[in-house]
Amino acid sequence: MFGLSVRWSLTDAPVGTLERLHAFIEEESLARFAGMDGLRHKTWRARDGEWFEGTYVFVSAEARAEFQEEFEASVATAAGTRLIGSLPILIEPYEVVAVVRGPAGFRSSARFES
Repeated sequence: MFGLSVRWSLTDAPVGTLERLHAFIEEESLARFAGMDGLRHKTWRARDGEWFEGTYVFVSAEARAEFQEEFEASVATAAGTRLIGSLPILIEPYEVVAVVRGPAGFRSSARFES
């Protein structure tokens, strides 16, 4: 499988940025990515005050390359960039070696146990 990580620094982001990101994901981003052709899954990760990241897994190298090209062309106006106030510090393609689903299963949610 074909992954892509996009990471922004939260080091200099305004107070409350992570909460604004949570709200944006819940209100807009989940629906957008739930219907994206070629996307197997997307995970949003964060360490408050440190970084915020979107990780994507695509069905093909072509699907990943197409998304990456479109994203990089519009990164200055991307929602993450606007909400955080700076460009990503990392845009990195990677290989997903394996995935396993544990006995607890998996559920799609904007927020899990928080």
